[in-house]
Amino acid sequence: MEAFLISFGIIFVAELGDKSQLMAMTFAARYRAITILIAITAATALVHLFSVLIGAAVGVAMPTKTISVVAGVAFLGFAAWTLRGDKLDDDEAARAAKSSKSVFFTVGIAFFLAELGDKTMLATITLATDNGIVGTWIGSTLGMVAADALAILVGQQLGARLPERVIKIGAAITFVIFGLLLIAEGLR
Repeated sequence: MEAFLISFGIIFVAELGDKSQLMAMTFAARYRAITILIAITAATALVHLFSVLIGAAVGVAMPTKTISVVAGVAFLGFAAWTLRGDKLDDDEAARAAKSSKSVFFTVGIAFFLAELGDKTMLATITLATDNGIVGTWIGSTLGMVAADALAILVGQQLGARLPERVIKIGAAITFVIFGLLLIAEGLR
């Protein structure tokens, strides 16, 4: 349960203002929300399953104190990445806007590819090195889906984004706090 709650919270915050959220808003302006949400859930579950398996393997291979320090430094990096921000480039925006025979597969593949190597995938790997893989997998998947569901709601209902600067700063602060706590734990 602890792994679930930590993973849910961290990934939810990390996803706010991420390019995946921007993609969700773009898709939401054009397609049915339920189809988008199901496709995002399927893609996220696959990417995060892969992520926790990598994290668990790394966790077994490295001493716990080293993992804590490395994870803390990674979280500080995620904070910087969050402040730098993500933008949809022209190709990604075109893919999101393009009509297809199967909206589910279009959205699912777009999200799967967008998440490979993304900060939420890397954060999930980091979390899985030190926490239960099932709780981390379910928590990180649901955290991301919840954040993207918020984007879908915003995209369909309001047609506008949440204040990006506030989201970025809040997410970065969260990463810094967790990063510093992990480094302190590893150095004890």
